[in-house]
Amino acid sequence: MTAPGAEALRVALVTREYPPEVYGGAGVHVEHLAAELRAWVDLRVHCFGAPREGANVRAHRVELVDSGVSALEGPAPHLAALRTVAHDVAIAACLHGAEIVHSHTWYANLAGHLAKLVHGARHVMTSHSLEPLRPWKREQLAGGYELSSFCERVAIEAADAVIAVSEGMRADILRAYPQVDPGRVVVIHNGVDPSVFSPDPGREVLAAHGLEPGYALFVGRVTRQKGILHLVHAARHLPTSAHLVLCAGDPDTPAMAAELRRALAAAQGGARLTVIEGMLPRAALVQLVSHAAVFVCPSVYEPFGIVNLEAMGCGVPVVASRVGGIPEVVAHGETGWLVDLEADGTASGEPRDPEAFARGLAAAIARVLADPAGARELGRQGRRRVEERFTWAAVARETAALYRRVAAERGGALRAPARADP
Repeated sequence: MTAPGAEALRVALVTREYPPEVYGGAGVHVEHLAAELRAWVDLRVHCFGAPREGANVRAHRVELVDSGVSALEGPAPHLAALRTVAHDVAIAACLHGAEIVHSHTWYANLAGHLAKLVHGARHVMTSHSLEPLRPWKREQLAGGYELSSFCERVAIEAADAVIAVSEGMRADILRAYPQVDPGRVVVIHNGVDPSVFSPDPGREVLAAHGLEPGYALFVGRVTRQKGILHLVHAARHLPTSAHLVLCAGDPDTPAMAAELRRALAAAQGGARLTVIEGMLPRAALVQLVSHAAVFVCPSVYEPFGIVNLEAMGCGVPVVASRVGGIPEVVAHGETGWLVDLEADGTASGEPRDPEAFARGLAAAIARVLADPAGARELGRQGRRRVEERFTWAAVARETAALYRRVAAERGGALRAPARADP
């Protein structure tokens, strides 16, 4: 908390996602961080999209009109990136009065950078992923990928502080952006709410999808980053008694959706496969996770991996690739098993030997399925690890302390015009 009689820092948190429009790990992070930060700072949230309920939250929806027709409408991928920049410019105009602007993902980083230039605010950014390490986004954004990369690079090289969500992510930042001062990059892990992600004994969600407890479960977007194709290939090497459930969000591109369909059609002779399309409501997801025998995270790039914490909170063991920040979350042999992934040396991070990676995933999954008592102990240890190390209250406390350090760099001389209404 702020000291008695002290004026709380005025903080603007800038994000694309905010409830109820949350679709990824960064959105989950922002939702819970904002809730906890209100105890520490004077917080205003600026997000994209439709108006939100709640005090001190302002949503921004931007259209550029030319002769009555929006210049930014249309399906072309580069227009999506340009719409993001338009949102950032509009948000930056509303940030006068904020002492700290905290941006999340490239969608919001440019707004934070512009607020630093225009209003003299201090810019803190949380790096949830890095554009140079996600080259497959070119398939999704075309020329917009060059724009997203520009927004991230300009912001991260000028930010007053950069939060990395794992030690692995910090190392990636310093490799990808050698101009960034290592002293400005700090690690604050993601968190999870153990009161929300806890074992749910109900089975109505399972019944609705024709499931029985004891399956292996994947939850994530249909994107190369999440490694879903490698997991489908691994299904061929699992026993026929195994059941693999894919709770799959929207695909990055139609081509990616078609590639997944082909992989599913070719996955013969191993585990039974069930696909649940679209992301489930949180309560339904908790129940689905709670009845899994093992949660699987086959990502080829994962700066942290909140989904693993969510599974651990539900008391479920995790099998995950040994990449990025995952080894800081999943304790090998204690809360689950890590699978080695030898990358091919390109920015994509794809395995050099996809078949070896698929077999490694299958072996680790089969190991958990074959030892129910051992799996229960892994799950208990995972729940304990979440409760001891990964709560949002701890994340907010560390983040607020960073704000104070960044503000103090000006010797307490931060002064800004009166804050606009949120």
